[in-house]
Amino acid sequence: MGSYGRLATRALDTDVPVMVKILELGQSAKDALPLGQCPMISDPYAHVEGSFSRVGFYLSRCILSHQSYPDMIQGAVYWKPPEEALEKVKQVAWEPSTSRYGTHEGLPELTEALVNKLCHENKLRNSGVMVTAGSNQGFLNLVLTLCDVADSVVLFAPYFFNAYMSFQMTGINNILVGPSNPTTLLPDADWLEEKLSESKPVPKLVSIVNPGNPSGICIPEPLLQVSLSLSHTHTHTHTETKTNISTFAHPHTPAHACVCHNSTSTCFTQRISDICRRAGSWLVVDNAYEYFVYDDFKHSCVEGNHVINLFSFSKAYGIMGWRVGYIAYSLEAEGLRTQLLKVQDNIAICAPMISQRVALGCLEAGHEWVKIQVKHLLRNKELLTKALSPLGEDAIKGCEGAIYLWAKLPDKYPNDFEVVCWFAQKHGVMLLPGSACGVPGCIRITYGMLRETECEVAAKRLRSGLEELIREGMVG
Repeated sequence: MGSYGRLATRALDTDVPVMVKILELGQSAKDALPLGQCPMISDPYAHVEGSFSRVGFYLSRCILSHQSYPDMIQGAVYWKPPEEALEKVKQVAWEPSTSRYGTHEGLPELTEALVNKLCHENKLRNSGVMVTAGSNQGFLNLVLTLCDVADSVVLFAPYFFNAYMSFQMTGINNILVGPSNPTTLLPDADWLEEKLSESKPVPKLVSIVNPGNPSGICIPEPLLQVSLSLSHTHTHTHTETKTNISTFAHPHTPAHACVCHNSTSTCFTQRISDICRRAGSWLVVDNAYEYFVYDDFKHSCVEGNHVINLFSFSKAYGIMGWRVGYIAYSLEAEGLRTQLLKVQDNIAICAPMISQRVALGCLEAGHEWVKIQVKHLLRNKELLTKALSPLGEDAIKGCEGAIYLWAKLPDKYPNDFEVVCWFAQKHGVMLLPGSACGVPGCIRITYGMLRETECEVAAKRLRSGLEELIREGMVG
């Protein structure tokens, strides 16, 4: 059958990331002209059923054309890292230790600073740390540590596509995709409680993102903090949307850890956390956008011996390319640390040493530095929210946190692939199809990559395109 027949089934069955397609398809379009003038070229993903091939094809040509296409796809920010963080690079680049292996868990100075940050900022007072090459690697490490191929896992739609693919890539096919409230996009806790109580075996892992990617919503404290009483009951009114994966984590005892005590911390916990604890499932919470909260919303973390928290430096400090994230896991989870070390040693050994130095410099700049940068995004969010107004107020979600807006397209456009391609070709705007996140007929809009002047251009194009879409359809 040739080499193709010998490739791993789990790899072949994994969705090709839309970002990979955009970049790879672009290699076939090096001489691309502006979209309206350029003949079609071959699509290397045309044979992949249900793929993003047309989206990737058009968007790659947008990138490579001579026109200016505002990037509202990539989950990134436009600002550079703090000056003191970059100064660290100059200081340590020539040090021999920078070019050597580091400890698996991370640079000792960095892990110590992170444990202190978790304790004082996030109120995670009994957590150890492992530094990873970005939080995506951290999530994959957790899947490899916690889940077997036969396990089921839980995500909530709209979900972060890389999390879904991490399950696929590791051979986990029983992925339970739970519904979210259609008005708030909050995960349906009633559905989760019912699903965990009736599924045998119980799903191994449940994964949530807070603030949400792609939803842009914040899970409020009242939902997170409820009594641990086991007598609490709920009604079950929702149905499963499709088969998918849930995420669980087992905590472990680390070398660098801070153990603090809070007399009130045992009185309340997340409702979702409580449901997972009672069922015996791991709960993995992705906190990559912890500093990206707006208006009166507040980000909170939850802790427990069944809970694992993920964090990232990428967005907050603008060091996406340096690849630094970290896992925060309970010190009370027996054996977890040892298994995490096994996985870390076989994937990265350690996060790049120079990147960890940059991360340490970011922590020295502090979250107040981040807050100043995030304030600059408020105008972007306002501009793009207004640009989406032709869809109607009820169609627009996600003004609460992260760097995303989520919008429902008119009902007559369930194929968001075609809509996204049309926007790229006709209006010079790049958007992410909701189908990539398990919800067809929607789009995700990113406002972190654009400076205000660029966002003004993007907003005008987006509004013009939506008005034409509603008025005339996808013409021309």
